[in-house]
Amino acid sequence: MTIRIDRIFGDRPFAEVGDPALAVADRHRGLLAVAGVHEFGTAAAPVGVYRTDTLVCLALLRSRYPVYAMAFHPVLPLLAVGTGSYDGGYFFEGQLLLLDLETGTATSLIEQGLGRQILGLDWLQEQELRVLMAPPDDWQDKNAHVEGHVANVLRSDWRAVSPGSVTSEELAGPRVAAPRPDGREAAQRTVSSLSADWDPRRNIRAVRYLSDGRLLATLDGVGLECWLPSGEREWTVPDDKGGRDIAVAPDEQSAWVGLVRPFWDESPQSAVRLSLRDGSRLDHVQPSAPVSVVDCADGLPVFAPAGRNEQRSRLRIRRGSRVYFRATVPKDEACSFDEGEAWLAAVDLDVIATVERPREPTAAEVRRMFPYSWEPDETHFAGPGAEAADGSLVHAGTVYNGQGLQPGGSFVVRREVTTGQPIWVFRTDRPATDLDCDTATVYVTYDDGEIVALDLRNGVVRWRSHLTVTGVHAVPTALTITGPRQLLVGTSDGRLLDCSAG
Repeated sequence: MTIRIDRIFGDRPFAEVGDPALAVADRHRGLLAVAGVHEFGTAAAPVGVYRTDTLVCLALLRSRYPVYAMAFHPVLPLLAVGTGSYDGGYFFEGQLLLLDLETGTATSLIEQGLGRQILGLDWLQEQELRVLMAPPDDWQDKNAHVEGHVANVLRSDWRAVSPGSVTSEELAGPRVAAPRPDGREAAQRTVSSLSADWDPRRNIRAVRYLSDGRLLATLDGVGLECWLPSGEREWTVPDDKGGRDIAVAPDEQSAWVGLVRPFWDESPQSAVRLSLRDGSRLDHVQPSAPVSVVDCADGLPVFAPAGRNEQRSRLRIRRGSRVYFRATVPKDEACSFDEGEAWLAAVDLDVIATVERPREPTAAEVRRMFPYSWEPDETHFAGPGAEAADGSLVHAGTVYNGQGLQPGGSFVVRREVTTGQPIWVFRTDRPATDLDCDTATVYVTYDDGEIVALDLRNGVVRWRSHLTVTGVHAVPTALTITGPRQLLVGTSDGRLLDCSAG
């Protein structure tokens, strides 16, 4: 079984790259490479290669660093991509990537280590690539941010270059001036000259399906938007940072939306109630601490405490018969807010649910159910989840060990609700972005583009598939079940996909 895309909402030219940061053309072959802006807190900066006549995306890579330089090989179907950043302390780090336009594979060429921040690339001939780099570090080097090093790298066949084969000795070269130009304005002009319809939509965070066929979504820069079954966007509510959670009222006349506020933003988080007729604001609440807006089993929206550790403390259980959340209980008065013992906590709906507006639970209303981590020697972070029909909880998360996500460090677990003991555990290597389940299947989306369907009874994989849109890999960031084997998926490039599973 696989996933099939039946309809695409929010499609447009250059969708894969979002807000352009750099554009380089190969006029002889009619190609354009566009790098998107690397956004703080995201895993990658996208680079797409397009045909200038049809604007079809031929290949796509995602760089872990911002992109500073790109150059098409004069003959071979290759694009050299230079990336990097200053780490804020001493080092300039980055990668030299080689994208094969026929296979879509990208190879990182610099040998192991921090790499180098690549600032400029130029093919001198078929076998020789000139590379301009920032210095390795700025230790006692006052000109490190305006100067760099230049080196020529030779290979007889660039299509046969193996990963990590460009050594530090090959990159040693004379010191030269190395400006850091901003190519965003020029890139946007280039993209606009080819299409007036491009729109830098990014990162859909939640999706919902209404009984009349309309679709709702939150995303970066948009508090909430509504799409008609015809594929037209009916209305949109702008917001500086964008919306996150959606809880639709039982009568589908309004929805509560939790707005995004990063941890460094001093302004408090807000939750707004919006009319689903035209997006107008009907109500507004400012919680005293971060919350998730969730829709519970009775259909009423509630506030679930989200903790102060961003995604790692934000447990989101949809359709819960209680309000579930991850609570940290300090071991003593000297503990900070993120230290202590983690518990699965809950509040009864008959205590907190109200018709008028959601509210935060009081300390007296919260009861601890069981330790959040079922493995005594593991610390578990939170993630998306849902309550199954029998009351058991299915939720995703990651294992913390102080060294980043390790192989097998991402999990989906189905837990017995009275003891917290796992009925089954599914582990993988990438963090989940969203999760939903019906009476038979758990659907999980991951940040590497994979969608996995698990048997609700035993956690066995029914099928798994990497999401592709018009032949190019996409990253699913939001998901909801809309019917039997029917899914609505939101992507990191701002598209909504009406899908069939099977």
